[in-house]
Amino acid sequence: MNGRAIGAGLLTTAALVALGALPAAAAETLPSAPTPEQAASAPQTLDTLSRFFARDGALARSAAAPRVEGGSVPVRILSPDFVAGKAGAPVARVEFRASRAVASDGQKASLWTVKQPGGWQVVNIATGDDEIRYAEQGGRVLPGGIVFREPQIDAWYVQKGAKVLPLDEDAVRAVGKNGTSLAAYRSRVAEAYGDKLPGSAYAKKGAAGGYAPQADAPAPHEEPAVTVASTAAGAGAVLALALIGTAAIRRRRAARES
Repeated sequence: MNGRAIGAGLLTTAALVALGALPAAAAETLPSAPTPEQAASAPQTLDTLSRFFARDGALARSAAAPRVEGGSVPVRILSPDFVAGKAGAPVARVEFRASRAVASDGQKASLWTVKQPGGWQVVNIATGDDEIRYAEQGGRVLPGGIVFREPQIDAWYVQKGAKVLPLDEDAVRAVGKNGTSLAAYRSRVAEAYGDKLPGSAYAKKGAAGGYAPQADAPAPHEEPAVTVASTAAGAGAVLALALIGTAAIRRRRAARES
């Protein structure tokens, strides 16, 4: 299995399969805990991680010995309110928290946790540790800045005050190696996504980049551009403008870096 995501209860079945998750019958709900760190390191979560790291025969499940390293980090996604030009809207909003998991053979994964009525719960396990790695990188590049992702182009940035700096090559292509001003970045995303906000015809069609209610999750064959619904930021909220093609994006990134 080459996809990035392996699902647990919260994400819709169609979206999980589309993102390269386990088959619907294998999806499971992991236990809640008082903190993201406790949810990530719970015995049932570690057991699920063992199966995740052992997929495709990468190593024996009994030898995976997964461990969670460090604390969780907030994962921020480009805010539709910022794109729409709402007064005072921050550039990004927190959608979930991520923790880094490591297997005995060095494989890494990101555990996504969200706050539920019963506590924090792991809702997704994804290959690689992008969320944590870019949070760490952003802290070095612009201490005290806000690290966020523009999911439509899989670009990572760090913002502080009026400055927006790129953290990966996708972001460099978007804003240049020296970054841009917050105002200029707002103009760019408004032009790119302004017609894809909630209520737009684009979003109502359920097209990639727009918003769609959870019931409208796309079928598995639509993987190159899927919209994933989640309650991460409240009932019926959507991860970013769209959490599009996660599996495909990660495969593309891996191919570039190989």
